[in-house]
Amino acid sequence: MVDKLLNPEIENHSEPAALIEPVANSNAGADALDAYSRAVIGAAERVSPSIVNINVKQLVPARPGSNRPSVERPGSGSGFIFTPDGFILTNSHVVHDSTSIEVIVADGGQYTAELVGDDPGTDLAVIRITAPNHLTSVMMGDSQAVRVGQLVIALGNPYGFSSTVTAGVVSALGRSLRSVSGRLIDNVIQTDAALNPGNSGGPLVNANGEVIGVNTAIIAQAQGICFAIGINTAKFVAGRLIKDGKIRRGYIGIAGQNVQIHRRVVRYYNLPKDKGVLVMSIEQNSPSRKADLTMGDIIIAFDNEPITDIDDLQQMLAEKEIGASAVLTVIRRTERLELEVKPTEAKE
Repeated sequence: MVDKLLNPEIENHSEPAALIEPVANSNAGADALDAYSRAVIGAAERVSPSIVNINVKQLVPARPGSNRPSVERPGSGSGFIFTPDGFILTNSHVVHDSTSIEVIVADGGQYTAELVGDDPGTDLAVIRITAPNHLTSVMMGDSQAVRVGQLVIALGNPYGFSSTVTAGVVSALGRSLRSVSGRLIDNVIQTDAALNPGNSGGPLVNANGEVIGVNTAIIAQAQGICFAIGINTAKFVAGRLIKDGKIRRGYIGIAGQNVQIHRRVVRYYNLPKDKGVLVMSIEQNSPSRKADLTMGDIIIAFDNEPITDIDDLQQMLAEKEIGASAVLTVIRRTERLELEVKPTEAKE
């Protein structure tokens, strides 16, 4: 019957045996479906005890010049317990500027959570609860081991429907998303596992029930284009947030613009890239001013790593130790120079 629906010409086929033959292999399809179902069920059962529903009250500042006072608005999202002592990973936009955070765990227990650290630059945050009973934590995976086409399962609380499970595949790897702070989030996983408002902060897991990403965004006008921050990024950020409460990023004090480098300069210096960052302005008393950087310089490398755009420079500053010397390679008119700069801590 299914074959008839897909291909009406089969209905008038001159050999009736051809209609019967596919039925002999129907068990193979059922077995494949059972295997798929078992994978989704197994992963969901492993991870569900670690999923939490997060309810917050967020402060909405009054508009400049408005007579209306600041107000609190309710919000909600998802998260998952990643240590037995109550540390929970979620999205920054779920808990940012919150005045109160309430967490409901899988067994229905409700707890007040404290904000451990929040990083809008990667849209990740860590909160913590203290519970009398042992908490079940997730198994962390490796987002570098993820492959396009593999089965993934998303868990969370979309629109307040707790313990919702959706499944799909990894659609693409290495995507980039712009965070609310303007920074670029790299190595983002694209999936068609359905996400909706309220899924934010929940885990994306593989068939073994290992968390490979933190669900964070969708394209509202599209169908099945959803994104999760790779768990390797999340593990790094979570560690820093637990240690320092924030991510310390380097700052050199310039405003820049992405530009194309003249092909003659590229050939003359045998540059690996033909793009760089044009220095448009330099702040007073900044590391760049002290390094004798000049407006009009084109930054082409940071510590010998090629720079093709502002996002490259921001990423390298995030990875560089604050206060440690670095070498900026620039093109000044037609001259290639190397300048020593000491990044200071950026003020978010």
